[in-house]
Amino acid sequence: MKPWAGVGEAYAASYASLCEGTGDALAATLGSGEGRRLLDVGSGTGTLAARFAIEGWSVTASDPEPTMRAVAEREHPGVRFVDGALPDLPFPDHDFEAVTANFVLNHVADPRASARGMARVAMPGSLLAATIWLESPSWFWVDVSARAGLTPSAGERLPADKEFERTPAGFGRMLADGGWVATDVAELSWTWHVAPAALWASAEGGVASAGLFYRGLDESDRRRFRAAFDELVVEHETDGMIALEHTAAVAIGRAP
Repeated sequence: MKPWAGVGEAYAASYASLCEGTGDALAATLGSGEGRRLLDVGSGTGTLAARFAIEGWSVTASDPEPTMRAVAEREHPGVRFVDGALPDLPFPDHDFEAVTANFVLNHVADPRASARGMARVAMPGSLLAATIWLESPSWFWVDVSARAGLTPSAGERLPADKEFERTPAGFGRMLADGGWVATDVAELSWTWHVAPAALWASAEGGVASAGLFYRGLDESDRRRFRAAFDELVVEHETDGMIALEHTAAVAIGRAP
């Protein structure tokens, strides 16, 4: 849904550490890999894929954005990174013993088809894991925009037949439509402690909705946006960091 072209370095400097917030929960659920094959879909800069490798999984990670893969290959040379995107992953049926997608199904054009794509490449009965945002970083940038007197676009929305309710129950129903079985969905909340420079790197680097919005502004509005950001930093910063609360839905299911 969102163009991520060219943002690998900016993502690595900003939201990559935020998205690690689900890592402990996913690693605990998947357990020790003991050499079994795991696919991490939409792997970005590879932090979670590398975490699974440490847990003993034989990891393959796929992402369609070359700048993401370039960072991942540089930072995690022990993991295999390939070009691939949901729903049509470039792997045979039943090829992996676990498949994960961390904050991916909230970005794809067809979530149900993508859930089916994950299940297709998993061995029958093997673990499937996915996360989506319930409370995402966007709320902070909404405050910045309001302070600057700017109105961001509502963003691209899925057609009604592709959309799903962005709640734990709605996420679970969507995954069931996509063929997942025995799926359990839980909420996970955590505080992201981020340096202002890293947070700003996401906007300036064009990452996600806020970055796209910022890059579409003229120079005058960019200055207003930055001034509003600096004001909010002064209000929220403690010991050089900003504490931002986030909540995800974490789904664990099985391939049919």
